Amino acid sequence: MKIIVPMAGRGSRLRPHTLTVPKPLIPVAGKPIVHRLVSDIARVLGEPIEEIAFVLGDPAFFGDDVVTSLTELAEGLGAKASIYRQDEPLGTGHAIMCAKDSLSGPAVIAYADTLIRADFNLDKDADSVIWVKQVEQPEAYGVVKLNDKNQITELVEKPAQFVSDLAVIGIYYFKDVSVLKNELQYVLDHNIINGGEYQINDGIKRMMADGKVFVTGKVDEWMDCGNKNVTVETNSRMLGFLHKDDEKLVSNSVTQENSKVIEPCYIGENVVIKNSTVGPNVSLGEGCVVENTAIKNSLVQTKSIIKNATLDNAMIGNNAIYDGNFKTVSIGDYSVLE
Repeated sequence: MKIIVPMAGRGSRLRPHTLTVPKPLIPVAGKPIVHRLVSDIARVLGEPIEEIAFVLGDPAFFGDDVVTSLTELAEGLGAKASIYRQDEPLGTGHAIMCAKDSLSGPAVIAYADTLIRADFNLDKDADSVIWVKQVEQPEAYGVVKLNDKNQITELVEKPAQFVSDLAVIGIYYFKDVSVLKNELQYVLDHNIINGGEYQINDGIKRMMADGKVFVTGKVDEWMDCGNKNVTVETNSRMLGFLHKDDEKLVSNSVTQENSKVIEPCYIGENVVIKNSTVGPNVSLGEGCVVENTAIKNSLVQTKSIIKNATLDNAMIGNNAIYDGNFKTVSIGDYSVLE
């Protein structure tokens, strides 16, 4: 089994946090988004992963440190890491084809801007499985249309009329991903463009027209990391799940003085908390200092200093200094507010 991870986008909706860190490497509940996503997919599949192919963008932004992080992720799962580059943002189908040398055999394709919680057996009799989640406002999503055999017959983007309430979440299984590769090559060769880009859906629709069987895989939870507010919400939800799983979230090296931690919280190595209340639903990366502060429902990355603050629904980057009484903030790496 292979996992293909297109992750070349700059994550503009999550700025300023993605000005210095690629969005898939933003930590949620103490672990980078892409690390958590790939690990959870590997757990769901329940079989050895031989290769994980990552499609990255500009080397000036997705540099050697990113490659090292992703290589360690793959090797930690017993897999080979393959690194590809998408030099131009030409769409989902184009991104996948940047990894065409790895597109053979059974594979999962997963876009690195979402997190899931799922526990099911993969239907390997189908030619493909598309992960979906039941949603309340299907008109805001791409959805699947099913026949009476619960097979997918159509993909409909933001339907004006009700088609189904099963939204496509951006994770796919292909029994032989080379079939998709061939169809996407046709899309590229014939310049089939939708929304100004080459789309994975056009390759999938060609597979459907050829009689390939597509079925749904349903997830228990689908969590987005598209912008600041939903990323903070996802951090809170993930902390809740991990707390229920009895996962250790607070480092033994945390220093607390006259302070209270309300679970669930993730608190990294060498964090110092003084005269403060932290939680619930807070992630503090390694090396942070929190003093004279009440903070809840917030995500703080590494080595930041927070003093004299009351924070809720806040997202703070790496090496930032925040001293003040604003309530809801979103400040990037190396910012100073005093």
